[in-house]
Amino acid sequence: MNYALSIVCGLRPKDQVEATLGGQMAAIHMATMNAAMCMGEAKTWELREAHERALNRLSRTYVAQVEALKRYRSKGEQRVIVERVNVEKGGQAIVGNVAHWGGVGEENDR
Repeated sequence: MNYALSIVCGLRPKDQVEATLGGQMAAIHMATMNAAMCMGEAKTWELREAHERALNRLSRTYVAQVEALKRYRSKGEQRVIVERVNVEKGGQAIVGNVAHWGGVGEENDR
């Protein structure tokens, strides 16, 4: 229980939704580690397959939870950072922050 609490505290939740998701993430992570341990100790091929399937599903669930937390924290905003721009001879480039707020076909687009 202390380990799960340390995971939740490490996420520094800002509200109850983030805290709940953190608790779920902790539980899934512990189950994933348990499935990995059981898979390593499996004596038969059938048991190994069953634990491998569980490990795979739990791992994918954890990744989905991390993505959900990321989306929730970003409030749906996306950020693109361009590291390098090449402008060929005769080309044009804008240097600075560019924001596009209008919809397609609106007068603001022109």
